[in-house]
Amino acid sequence: MSIRSPQHRPRRRPVADVPGRLNRLVGSIVEAALSPHPVDRYLELLDPMLTWRDLRGEIVRVEHPTARTVRLTLRPTRQWKGHRAGQFVQVSVVVDGVRHTRCFSPANAESTPDGTIELTITANEDGLVSQHLADRARVGDVVGLSQADGDFVLPETDPTSAVFISGGSGVTPVLSMLRTLVARSFTGPITFVHYAPTRDDVAYRDELAALVAANPQIDLRLHHTREEGKGHFTVDHLDGIPGLADADVFVCGPAPLMDAVEAAHSELGISQPLHREAFTLSAPIVVDPDSIEGEVTFSRSGAKAANDGRPLLDQAESAGLAPESGCRMGICFSCTAVKKSGCTRNVLTGETDTESDKRIQLCINAPVGSVDVEI
Repeated sequence: MSIRSPQHRPRRRPVADVPGRLNRLVGSIVEAALSPHPVDRYLELLDPMLTWRDLRGEIVRVEHPTARTVRLTLRPTRQWKGHRAGQFVQVSVVVDGVRHTRCFSPANAESTPDGTIELTITANEDGLVSQHLADRARVGDVVGLSQADGDFVLPETDPTSAVFISGGSGVTPVLSMLRTLVARSFTGPITFVHYAPTRDDVAYRDELAALVAANPQIDLRLHHTREEGKGHFTVDHLDGIPGLADADVFVCGPAPLMDAVEAAHSELGISQPLHREAFTLSAPIVVDPDSIEGEVTFSRSGAKAANDGRPLLDQAESAGLAPESGCRMGICFSCTAVKKSGCTRNVLTGETDTESDKRIQLCINAPVGSVDVEI
């Protein structure tokens, strides 16, 4: 009888891997048995918050802080992983039998997987989803959710001084950042500058006042653009901010506000890069005629078109398709789809990406050569 030496013994997978693999295996077997519908289509008949894969949120509180806004507090299902301050989530609702998805930024401090989500939504005149939620959202309703996403976040290391500038509904991501710093017992100077048409249009007026009362290092500056003497942003609105030369400046709101802040940031020579959340493309996209080649395949619909160099959203619409989008209404990240294969170029940064099976923004990614996108 021979004895095998230890180095020849077969390697065993760590025990910790077994539960996860078993869970995935059981899930695959169950879904195969219930085909063609996924498990969650059956579970939602019992309880829409009982899900196997889908992430959803139950509305547990509804408030109307201003005449044009609705504030929803959501209790997410177990799949929720939490959010970083400044990120957004995609909310899906059914309106007249059709599912629509829009993106909103949580206003609460950075959350953990067991935390709730606070969304304050402005009901735009041409906003189908925002109007629906403002008029019809009720406690107990369940909406679809995505995991939090986005790069407009606080730096890994807390800033020495923080300046938050927002306009209208752009208040939510920067308020999340402010609340997060307060929760961390941040002691550096914080300046919060917000623009709204009138005093009654400030959705977080009382909450901001309470934060200032409890935290004397916060300098709150509210500007009402329709009231005489207040007006829109100018560089003078940053006068007297302590530590401004080395401050981290965060801005979110309409494109004219962000462009004005960017110009002031450059004029003042602030050492830290400006952090800005882009709602829309602020300049026309210039197409390089020498880089146009290949074919764009819209695999879900079966349509194809010669690549003309424009972003995928424009090319899809020219091909007669109507992908979900809110870019032209100032709602970013709603026009996303999976790129199955090919290379795309970010028209804002110039960066190219060749990764397959990746979700991309159609409005800011143009095909480089042949691309297959799931539309």
